[in-house]
Amino acid sequence: MDKHTAPNFDACALISIDMQVDFADNGRVAAKPLASLMESFRRAGRLIVHVVRLYDPDTADVDLVRRSRVLAGEPLIVPGSPGVELMPEIRPEGAALDADLLLSGRPQELSDNEIILFKPRWGSFYRTRLEEILRSRGLDTVVIAGTFFPNCVRATIYEANSMDFRVAVARDAVAGLDEPGCEWLETIGCICMSAEEAAREVEKSGNPPTAA
Repeated sequence: MDKHTAPNFDACALISIDMQVDFADNGRVAAKPLASLMESFRRAGRLIVHVVRLYDPDTADVDLVRRSRVLAGEPLIVPGSPGVELMPEIRPEGAALDADLLLSGRPQELSDNEIILFKPRWGSFYRTRLEEILRSRGLDTVVIAGTFFPNCVRATIYEANSMDFRVAVARDAVAGLDEPGCEWLETIGCICMSAEEAAREVEKSGNPPTAA
């Protein structure tokens, strides 16, 4: 494994993308392995970032491809609706999205090592504080999971790779990712592994870095 791209599980965070009720048709296949992986991150005291979408019908700040549908009133991930919540399989007990806080650009803290961030477009780094949060904790590796690989997951992988984060992809915890997709990811320096393999690496890793 290349020394420049090999995941550093001593300094990693789990990025869970768009695992929301309104996207359950796509994301359900990833939910069980992702839930198990999250438990390993929690036990190890590692950062988990739930990245979510919110489409406010009162604003035009929606992807161009969905803007007409949202402005016409289609009830898709509308703030305050049940569809915006994290899927039950991965939702921490008692957690509910604070749409006003998230739409302001601030993270919603569920615990010291688990937060929710709102992203306005496909990629999890675009117009969010994700890079700032990772750098401030001394983290150089992201384990990526969620839905849906062709869209938001792939965009996030490209962004993370472009910012020189080491990228591991939990292949069975990513909806829509197949073997050719994994082979393609490896050509840009990403490592594909099962959620179980990633969990083992996290649980045997050392202490996380001290926050800056």
